[in-house]
Amino acid sequence: MERRSVNTDNLPEPDRPIRIGGTILGAERHICAFFKSHEDQYRVLLPFIEDGFKGGEKAVHIVNPLRRDEHLRRLRSAGIDVTAAQQKGQFDLLEWADVHLQGGFFDQNRTRALIQEIRGRAREQGFRRIRFVTQMEWALEHRVDVDCLLEYEARANLVPSDDPVVCVYELPNFGGEVVVDIMRTHPMIIIGGILQENPFFVPPNEFLREQRGPDPATSSLKDRKPAERSTWR
Repeated sequence: MERRSVNTDNLPEPDRPIRIGGTILGAERHICAFFKSHEDQYRVLLPFIEDGFKGGEKAVHIVNPLRRDEHLRRLRSAGIDVTAAQQKGQFDLLEWADVHLQGGFFDQNRTRALIQEIRGRAREQGFRRIRFVTQMEWALEHRVDVDCLLEYEARANLVPSDDPVVCVYELPNFGGEVVVDIMRTHPMIIIGGILQENPFFVPPNEFLREQRGPDPATSSLKDRKPAERSTWR
């Protein structure tokens, strides 16, 4: 059930509430979403995605290139006219190489600049809000350094934004230790399909000070053991 029930379907953007994970998103818009499977992911996110399209908001999805066709099929199954949305500039479907792994490697400063460019173009197109959805397995490619990923996620909290950003992590692919740190860099979290305030969130400046400690981790994500499927129930 949603925490509050009001007739808001006709409110002008960006005053329309953002519904996701069984509730209404508040001022904090940076979300880590943990799922056990593709089915689990789309069951929770498709209503959020569909609602954005109906409200005239821009959608930017950054996906695994191997899952691009599946992603489009899932959107169409929800009744979203993907072709029309792309033609009118409402929908950008990007792959990891277009953003996070441009040039074949991850550079967090370049990636932040690209995201800002995407936001700038959307404003020029007349969109006042973007709903970002990113499949985060790109971090497993090319042995991306754990600290670089965590710093990137933490710095996303330094500048408030009205745009909801959903970072999608499928639990079987990430080690338990990494999952705990990822949680600490997101003020909101989806676990078991439910959105909630994250009690483990650490304010970005505090988290970044910790990261600059005397003994920073140097291992890559591929060096970490896969998370147990029973971690989140």
